Amino acid sequence: MKKNQWFWLVAIIGLILDRLTKYWVVQSFDTTGDTVPIWSGVFHFTYVINTGAAFSFFKGGAGWLRWLSLIVSLGLIFLAWYAPRMRLIEQLGYGFILAGALGNGIDRFVMGYVVDFLDFRLINFPIFNLADVFINVGIFCLLIASLPTKPSAKRNLSKENNLDQNFK
Repeated sequence: MKKNQWFWLVAIIGLILDRLTKYWVVQSFDTTGDTVPIWSGVFHFTYVINTGAAFSFFKGGAGWLRWLSLIVSLGLIFLAWYAPRMRLIEQLGYGFILAGALGNGIDRFVMGYVVDFLDFRLINFPIFNLADVFINVGIFCLLIASLPTKPSAKRNLSKENNLDQNFK
């Protein structure tokens, strides 16, 4: 766990935050559909259940989605445990994705649906939860990690010195 410590830290903290916020929603709202405006017409906490994937795609697909969450989670744990040390941005990306996959996966296995509550009404966006946010942040981190990096000036100088040595 030492070799990819940021992965584990982000995954554990993210999972805890996801579980606490969903617990708060279930305990604080009487029925699904209940809403509390934080900024009226812009952002609300609205309690809904989602039997599908992110943004209610594949409604009723909790059966196969629970297994997908489990496979993704186990694959990421295996990657962090056995693969070589990852770069920081990769650790963060995979850690966020694991937090989200575990958070929604636990909901699907235990309840058969996912608790959603973040409701951005200004842009009429589907209601979602922190696990969904974490998965998207993780994907964004991995996209950044996949961008080509510029060779550093130090590396270029050492290559030029090596070329000079070869021609002498």
